Amino acid sequence: MNERIIEEAPNAPARKEMNPVAKFVLELGPLLVFFFANTRGAAIVEAVPALGALGGPLFVATALFMLATLLSLAVSWAMTRTLPLMPIVSGAVVVVFGGLTLWLQDEVFIKMKPTIVNGLFAAVLLGGLAFGKPLLGYVFDQAFKLDDAGWRKLTLRWGLFFVFLAILNEVVWRLFSTDFWVAFKVWGTMPITIVFMLLQIPLLKRHALEPLFQTRD
Repeated sequence: MNERIIEEAPNAPARKEMNPVAKFVLELGPLLVFFFANTRGAAIVEAVPALGALGGPLFVATALFMLATLLSLAVSWAMTRTLPLMPIVSGAVVVVFGGLTLWLQDEVFIKMKPTIVNGLFAAVLLGGLAFGKPLLGYVFDQAFKLDDAGWRKLTLRWGLFFVFLAILNEVVWRLFSTDFWVAFKVWGTMPITIVFMLLQIPLLKRHALEPLFQTRD
């Protein structure tokens, strides 16, 4: 059996495509579960008393975040029979740090998770560039096609952006309340990321090999 478990490299003929909207929903879904579980933790525990054994709202949200992350990967596997590279890295960190959070009842571990994930993504992207491998194509190749120079430039920018997000997470969780951190994680980080993505459109247009954001059946 020669089928790959991890998705194929960008532009590879055997790469299995996923609708970009479905890909976005699968990657954002666990984060939304985490936010709403934290804000509605008391109501969730009231509806499912067994979850009260996990601790306060953040611990319930952490457990549901872990479950949603694993479910997202399972759905990705069911749709393409491969697993996306970046969500695997994120999912591994979620399971490890989420497990430590629940086991030790210490919220610091889950708060550090975005720092570790963004730091890992930065290291992977910038390290890949050092070896001549613009790995960002694994994430965006299903949305648009770029020439080699375009992937290199975009990978460098995203690598530096992930460094920025890692530092920003450290500042927010250390200086502000848990509720503020959770809200910022969803409603602050996402708009910042969207603005960053919009700023990359001129680069995408210069290096596009086909019309941007083309969907595929």
